[in-house]
Amino acid sequence: MRIYLPSTTSELIRLRDDEVLPGPRAATAVTSDFREWYIENDLEELEYAALLEAARLSLRRVDADPSAARRRVVITADVPDSEVEPDPGAGRGSVRFLGDLSAATVVSLHVDGAEAEPAVAAATAVVIEADLGSDDAQFTVDEAEAHELGWYAPQELGPLLELL
Repeated sequence: MRIYLPSTTSELIRLRDDEVLPGPRAATAVTSDFREWYIENDLEELEYAALLEAARLSLRRVDADPSAARRRVVITADVPDSEVEPDPGAGRGSVRFLGDLSAATVVSLHVDGAEAEPAVAAATAVVIEADLGSDDAQFTVDEAEAHELGWYAPQELGPLLELL
């Protein structure tokens, strides 16, 4: 199953150094609930929507990690179905990845560029307020989400981290 793991730049360093990130952890995926809810049924569109859901979840992880760059990070990985369970209470497409994430399962990395840092920094400070319904906070989160995540192949992890 392809999953999208919200992450941080600090966790990317750990993935590079240790070649594993310990689980369990929250993730997103194209689940049956997600397919039913999302208007478009094209797999590529669904996967992009799941990626964006994980990017929003990344804001919370960045907020909780003062050593991380103020950039959203999503790790895309193909993992055994047996290591994933639905987490419907957390939202459509939400899953729980039960295993440890091996660097060998990583398909791609998605990271904000430097130009997104001010917007991401502002969004991390208010993402919980946005979730609770604050229109002003949602506007700030939308500003961060307007930035496209860069795409990187797994073998580009080292050079990517050098650019940060």
